Amino acid sequence: MTYESAFFAGGCFWCITPTFKETDGVIDVISGYSGGDEKDPEYLDVKLQKTGHREAVRIDYSPQTVDFSELLDIFLNGVDPFDAGGQFIDRGHSYTLAVFYLNDKQKNIAENKIRELEKSSGKEVFISVEPYKNFYPAEEEHQDYYLKHPEEFEKELIESGRKKPNIV
Repeated sequence: MTYESAFFAGGCFWCITPTFKETDGVIDVISGYSGGDEKDPEYLDVKLQKTGHREAVRIDYSPQTVDFSELLDIFLNGVDPFDAGGQFIDRGHSYTLAVFYLNDKQKNIAENKIRELEKSSGKEVFISVEPYKNFYPAEEEHQDYYLKHPEEFEKELIESGRKKPNIV
């Protein structure tokens, strides 16, 4: 099977993984670190802003089933593109938004979607569009965190402000 990859930094990588994993045509989603200069960064160093990397995901997908533009729409619906300082309670460069493009087609799609969003919202969008530089998979404990630790994951979503609690 032929597949392509997309690289998005969307704040907490735990929080953006499930939506992509549940998308038809997505083969795999790997949590990791991208964009910095340090080789083989570790979670705590990235979290503490020591590496220049952002928490990111690599999405391997079948372009016959889902395309880059659709994945970018999913990404935009799961983040706050108007926040320059991070995402929800996660603050600092490592939690800011980015699209790491692999080719001119991905770059043009990302730039056009951002312009459309700025025009329709009347607000500045804070998503960096950068050429792909590197991607280092995160430690195993961070892969599919939502499946390994469903209660902690749900708590993270609510405490971060990404999800409103169910009030009975």
